[in-house]
Amino acid sequence: MAALSSEEHRLLNAYLPGDIVIGGLFPIHLQTNRTTIPGPVSCTHYSYQMFLQSQVMIYAIREVNQRTPKPLPNITLGYSIYDTCGDVTLAIKAALWLMSNSLDPQRCLLQPNNTQLVQRKVMAVIGERFSEVSIAVSRVVALSSLAQISYASTSGLLSRKLKFPTFLRTIPSDEHQTKAIAELVKKFNWKTVGIIGSDDEYGKDGSDRLSQNFRMMKDVCIEFIDILPGYFSQNNSKTHKRLVGVVSNVNKSTAEAIIMFTKGSNVDIILEAAIKYKLNKTWIASDSWSTSTTLATLPGIEMAGQVFGFNSKRNAVPGFKDYVLSMFNGTRNSILNHHLTHYPFCSNWSGEDTGDDCILTNSIQVTGQCVDLKCLANHMDENETYNIYLAVQVIVEGIRRLLECDHQKCERRADFTALELLTEIKKVNLTLGQTHFYFDSYGDPCLGYDVLYWDTAAKTQHEHIKIIGEYWPNGTIAVPRDMVLKMQSVKLTAYNCSKTCKPGQELKKQNVHLHCCNDCVPCAEGEYSRGQGAPCKRCRDNEYSSPHMNECLEKKMDFLGWSDPFIIMLSFLEALGIVLTIVFAALFTIHRGTPIVKAVGGYLCFLELFSLLICFCLTFTFPGKPSAASCLIGMPLFGIAFSLCLSCILANLLQILVGFMFDVKTKSWLSKVNKPVAVVAVVSGIQLAVCVPWLCLYPPSATWKSLQKTILLHCHKGANEFFIAMLAYNALLALICFLFAYKGKQLPDLYKNASLITVSMLLYLIVWILFIPIYINLFGAYKQAIESAAILISGYSILCCHLAPKCYIMVFKKEINDEKAIVEYIRKHYEGKGIPVVS
Repeated sequence: MAALSSEEHRLLNAYLPGDIVIGGLFPIHLQTNRTTIPGPVSCTHYSYQMFLQSQVMIYAIREVNQRTPKPLPNITLGYSIYDTCGDVTLAIKAALWLMSNSLDPQRCLLQPNNTQLVQRKVMAVIGERFSEVSIAVSRVVALSSLAQISYASTSGLLSRKLKFPTFLRTIPSDEHQTKAIAELVKKFNWKTVGIIGSDDEYGKDGSDRLSQNFRMMKDVCIEFIDILPGYFSQNNSKTHKRLVGVVSNVNKSTAEAIIMFTKGSNVDIILEAAIKYKLNKTWIASDSWSTSTTLATLPGIEMAGQVFGFNSKRNAVPGFKDYVLSMFNGTRNSILNHHLTHYPFCSNWSGEDTGDDCILTNSIQVTGQCVDLKCLANHMDENETYNIYLAVQVIVEGIRRLLECDHQKCERRADFTALELLTEIKKVNLTLGQTHFYFDSYGDPCLGYDVLYWDTAAKTQHEHIKIIGEYWPNGTIAVPRDMVLKMQSVKLTAYNCSKTCKPGQELKKQNVHLHCCNDCVPCAEGEYSRGQGAPCKRCRDNEYSSPHMNECLEKKMDFLGWSDPFIIMLSFLEALGIVLTIVFAALFTIHRGTPIVKAVGGYLCFLELFSLLICFCLTFTFPGKPSAASCLIGMPLFGIAFSLCLSCILANLLQILVGFMFDVKTKSWLSKVNKPVAVVAVVSGIQLAVCVPWLCLYPPSATWKSLQKTILLHCHKGANEFFIAMLAYNALLALICFLFAYKGKQLPDLYKNASLITVSMLLYLIVWILFIPIYINLFGAYKQAIESAAILISGYSILCCHLAPKCYIMVFKKEINDEKAIVEYIRKHYEGKGIPVVS
């Protein structure tokens, strides 16, 4: 294994003095052996691509210094480049060295006795590659207002200028990249995606932004989000266990695309497992690994599936490939010397084109392994290398504007501050070849993305990654139409889940957070679905769903029908009550002058019979289809009619009490109120005062209620308060009559009026006390039947218990329907009590 200890790592830097020095931070080694236990740190996984990127910076600065005419006359640019090993701590240490303006560390260590001071005027920093490292470095260099220009850090967090005021970049922000990915998903009409991120600033911010974009799109479902831990890229038992979980999630997923927004070292492990288990999925690559020829040429990569990706606009660094092929044109620096020492170029290279079919792994780990120079030149990352070249040109343009340089001289001396240079760099607006470049207010470039596709059937390694489209920050994406049609045709039913449903079921998401696949869910009561997963729809108010929920059936009208056995029985009793009332009225008319008619109240008995006749007739309004008229006259008219009946009985009781009362004071008081007409008028008038406002303000009306399979037609009371007041008043009258009658039972009454009235009133009260809870708890058409039955029993209680015995005497006991018989009965009553009676 090729590894550098932390002490040796200090030597892996390149320094060139100059009037103005540009700092550079590159992860030439991709990883360290850092653990949770403090101790020496070694750098591992040397990367030829990162090595080339450091050389691009050196090449670009060399090209500026040697260009004719010079963009910066009489000014020489220098560089101070450090290998950060992709480690935050080492990167911060390197940043502090760049800011220290101390001795050149390389010269100091190589020549300990050298006392020559070499001042480093670092005015800007290029780097770092990883977003997590750039965030840490940015907080450090901001202390000195140094402009930091990253060529690969894409985290959206770095666009927050209040936190990172000196950070700029030549690569678009992940905000645009995640929007580009979302637009590609939309373009291909994919409905489900899975997201694999990582526990670092790049992976977390990218995953969060993707989730936000897809949720805004509403019709795209995120089936799972898997965040890889920081140790995932290390080859240990923890990684293996975590990898098993990731592979399981991907394998059982029904997502149409798996988006991997993490660094390439994590992707390497996952793709190798995808090849091993032949997952055959569609992957979307973020810019951190979309252009990796190493991953694109993994043996059996076609078993993993197809790969789409995004990368910022690619351009070749002018002349750099020739510069590499010329053995770096004789230039030497510490980083290059280290490379040649540990990984020399293969001696059999003749300078001829050996073709593109050579393979270099992303990280070289065997010391002494030779590198084919042609292969090295053909496999550099054009995206990041050009961004580094662009960063150098931006800094040079900023210096040129600040020093007011033309091709002959600069108006100002090179004694400016880092803050002045930062201000000018932010204003840079230049064109290099076909690239027009400037920074927006967030320090991000307004550049688009290339849409990539991995062609695993390509003959040469260089053709594996193809540009098939492009995306621009304004939201426009262009992809070949044939590719769009191909992707859109590869789809199943809802959310790529091959599932259809029986009639009466719909495809519905059961758990939003766990699964995107819809399940077949039965329609709810009152809904229907024709089948094939169609959404359940509500039946109309006059319809209900069939037993299989596949259609709607017409609801039947439900009301108290005349053919109902209970109604037939009630109707018979009602008709009988009407007949009996008329017969009783005829008998009372025939015997109107007899004592028994006078004992019942005389002419008041006809008013009583009339009110009972109305009550019996009203019971016929309850059966049948409710109408406005039947509802209006039902209970209100019964309340008025029955109060009239009770007022007649009350007037009759007062007459009996006055006739047999011997207490002078009580008799005098009762004589004043013993006005039958007045009593009837006042008592029934109060009920009338309750019912008339009820009929005028809140009249009962016919209405309907939709039930499960029927539509219930019934009468609405209009105002329950009036209904309760009406019943309560009649109950109060019945109670008063009961008390008066009970007191009058001690009086000499041949015809037992008081006793019979006591029974009838008691029966009435019992009926309506039982009626209230039954009425409240009962629901449906029989609610009106209970009302009809209560009225019927109330009428019969008066008719049978009070009036029927009188008719019996008129017909069968005529001998006691005589004044002499009454006088004799009274005399015997008082003589039995020892009270003398004077005839």
